[in-house]
Amino acid sequence: MTSSSYAHGTGEVPLLGETIGANLAATASRLPDHEALVEVQTGRRWTYRELEGWAHRVALGLLTRGVRPGDRVGIWSPNCAEWVAVQYGTAMIGAILVNVNPAYRTSELDYVVRQSGMRTLVSATAHKTSDYRSMVAQVRPSAPELRDVVYIGDPSWDELVDAGDGADPGDLEGIGAGLAFDDPINIQYTSGTTGFPKGATLSHHNILNNGFFVTELLGCTEADRFCLPVPFYHCFGMVMGNLGCSSHGATIVIPAPAFDAEATLRAVETERCSVLYGVPTMFIAVLASAGFPGFDLTSLRTGIMAGSPCPVEVMRRVMTEMHMSEVAISYGMTETSPVSTQTRSDDRVERRTATVGRPLPHLEVKVVDPTTGRVVPRGTPGEVCTRGYSVMLGYWEEPDKTAEAVDAARWMHTGDLGTMDRDGYVNVVGRIKDLVIRGGENVYPREVEEFLYGHPDIEDVQVIGVPDERYGEELMAWIKVREGRPPLTAEDVRAYCNGRIAHQKIPRYVKIVDSFPMTVTGKIRKVEMREVSIAELGLEAVAATRTA
Repeated sequence: MTSSSYAHGTGEVPLLGETIGANLAATASRLPDHEALVEVQTGRRWTYRELEGWAHRVALGLLTRGVRPGDRVGIWSPNCAEWVAVQYGTAMIGAILVNVNPAYRTSELDYVVRQSGMRTLVSATAHKTSDYRSMVAQVRPSAPELRDVVYIGDPSWDELVDAGDGADPGDLEGIGAGLAFDDPINIQYTSGTTGFPKGATLSHHNILNNGFFVTELLGCTEADRFCLPVPFYHCFGMVMGNLGCSSHGATIVIPAPAFDAEATLRAVETERCSVLYGVPTMFIAVLASAGFPGFDLTSLRTGIMAGSPCPVEVMRRVMTEMHMSEVAISYGMTETSPVSTQTRSDDRVERRTATVGRPLPHLEVKVVDPTTGRVVPRGTPGEVCTRGYSVMLGYWEEPDKTAEAVDAARWMHTGDLGTMDRDGYVNVVGRIKDLVIRGGENVYPREVEEFLYGHPDIEDVQVIGVPDERYGEELMAWIKVREGRPPLTAEDVRAYCNGRIAHQKIPRYVKIVDSFPMTVTGKIRKVEMREVSIAELGLEAVAATRTA
């Protein structure tokens, strides 16, 4: 056994060398009458033959509207069956699907539309407090490349699908034959070192294989039914969920447009789901639900808990009280499609509750000294790096930032600090990057800081993450108020943020200060800020919670 922190995943199953459209066609041919998709809220259901046919109509409809391979097509919507149809329809014609976070507001929407060069946007009309039509109208004047907007649940959606009925199917076949599995097919925006979202660009090969092997390790087949309360705009939903299902012929079950604990429990019971996905906050909410004891969850077998550090006690309760004895923990990042390591069902409980597993088949993981780049000995903390089919093509139109993240040897530098044990199991112990993960959502403090700098009463601001029992981390803003201005409260800051930035980026805590702790070289000591905040907020017990 090597003493250096390097491991690679082996397996007898080869990589899938095909496009997403070809893979769906193969599943539809093998299991035409098997249930592919269920939308619980509306009661709508599709077999694999029907889902493929629906995606064909969407693809042809987009072609009639001038969309061509390589064009960017945005999807801005909570979870719904149409999201799935657009995902597969765009893949069939080689259009690059741009995932837009349903929580985005105008400034964020404007940025991703213009940065991606989005040609077409498929959008919901509204969700929760978001009026998507109004926000799109505000953004369009500054985004001349956005030529076409289609609204789900609106006549424009029906027109798109109906246009596909009148198109020549031969056009779709011709385009499909010219696509390559290494072509870019998806852009997902993720916060980065600049504080502004970067578009991680992923290929068919990246995400199809990652979805396939994540679910392969769960032992999934067409007999499984996946309850997916996780968002489709994120890799967790559309890759580990949708592509993981379709590549095995399993059933996608959408419990609700957005996460709801009772709706999730109801979907598991009524649809007899065997697999359940969620970030730790979702599982915590499900376990705490008043109706939890009354639901029959005996159909559950496995699932994945990922997206942020997983409390060990929560993992144990999920295994016992929710009957998910084979539940796995996965670790990765959007830039790696997303999963790099995963626990296995035959791992002993200690490993499945206190590590993030070992590398997936066909992937390599190493832990290096962040300063020298050399691989460290087993058990020594260092930066976790991943290499293999899952590493993104790059950040959309940002080659310099791509080079900062992916080195010349094609290793993706995660910015996470971790250790590797003698058997190749990884434990994440911290982060090099100043990234806050709130309920599975990446929030980069500088983005929030730059937004708050626009407040007329704020002279300076530093944003940190503090531990939180429910969300894993919450945002806290240390604020220096301009001279002569009254102190700001957390309510004041939230009022300034509401409706202008996504809800997960709004600080929960505010501390008014005269100065910030600094190093002798003048750098802000955020580590010290976090320690002080934990003590002042009485979060020591939460901070001490063991996580994988």
